[in-house]
Amino acid sequence: MESKQAEINIGMIGHVDHGKTTLTKALSGVWTDKHSEELRRGITIRLGYADAVFRKCPKCNEYTTQKTCPKCGGETEILRKVSFVDAPGHETLMATMLTGASLVDGAVLVIAANEHCPQPQTKEHLMGLDIIGVKNVVIAQNKIELVSRERVIENYKEIKDFVRGTVAENAPIIPISAQHSINIDALIEAIEKNIPTPKRDEKVDPIMFIARSFDVNRPGVTPDKLVGGVIGGSLKHGVIRVGDEIEIRPGRVKKEQNKIVYRDLDSEIVSLNTLGINLKEVGPGGLIGIGTKLDPSLTKADALAGSVAGKPGTLPLLLHELRLNIHLLERVVGSEKELNVEPIKRKEMLMLNVCTGKTIGIVKNPGEHCELSLKLPVCATKDDRVAVSRRIGARWRLIGYGVVE
Repeated sequence: MESKQAEINIGMIGHVDHGKTTLTKALSGVWTDKHSEELRRGITIRLGYADAVFRKCPKCNEYTTQKTCPKCGGETEILRKVSFVDAPGHETLMATMLTGASLVDGAVLVIAANEHCPQPQTKEHLMGLDIIGVKNVVIAQNKIELVSRERVIENYKEIKDFVRGTVAENAPIIPISAQHSINIDALIEAIEKNIPTPKRDEKVDPIMFIARSFDVNRPGVTPDKLVGGVIGGSLKHGVIRVGDEIEIRPGRVKKEQNKIVYRDLDSEIVSLNTLGINLKEVGPGGLIGIGTKLDPSLTKADALAGSVAGKPGTLPLLLHELRLNIHLLERVVGSEKELNVEPIKRKEMLMLNVCTGKTIGIVKNPGEHCELSLKLPVCATKDDRVAVSRRIGARWRLIGYGVVE
């Protein structure tokens, strides 16, 4: 199982500094903050990924990630391999969090017991899950070692009041200390019982949402040792194999006759990798990296993030305009003050998150069936959900969602 692809993606979400990355490490052994700026500031900036194999002891029913049971020392049985998507909690990185939410099948909402619940981004992240359509949630009440027993109980009541009427209303609340790996077994059990692996359709044409793209060549490498660009993300459905032809849309940006145009990129899959494990074929579930023959300058610094990839001739159309069936929230989420959501206005600029892509839309025709002209084109299909944010003060705030018509 350790050498296979993970079968499910689970988001790690919540307010900044509530312990998402520490909890990911407690579950997987991997510290996902690796970028220099993340290490310097102590917060997650980019999406982080880590895999873990969940196990259970057949003798004492202990849930763990260890090969031997921590209670009786017996050999544990493998349940499944999961992939965690560690999303940033800072308010300026909400679009990055929504990108991660579009890749996941369930989520762990991390709420710190030493702060009042809800914090602004706790609200925003939970609403983001609701908008994207993620229904399976487990709540981790973290940092219980920092407060009294009475405060833990008070915080538990705050959480219950907060999630009432939301997608997480019936979610289990597990008190934990990620820093000291306390009650992690109970959290694994809750994830196993409440976030099932969805049914996958591997017979349809594959489509992959690209969340990251890289140039993996080190500075100074000789031309004979250069390798092609790498794209990372998750398959929504279908299967891809080494040697398959692949198409990426939107691809390269070019200027032709004084106009900006987008040209699809075509390449061949030369390698498939899931967090250090090389595979010959991959299907839905887990996060994968695809090695290609693309010029690495096209993939460096997440240049292709937000695109989709798949079998040539099967990708969704590239849209420069969107028509959305709009559903606005009653209140703006993410801001400290409770503000009413005003109706969308003509010529207003809105930020739209479409799968792993984000763009600015200029409103042409407001109303329930809103028409927008896009600054950057996106790939979308009918009935896709689009998160809609409005500029309020210096920040983009979530105000609702739209369904592609």
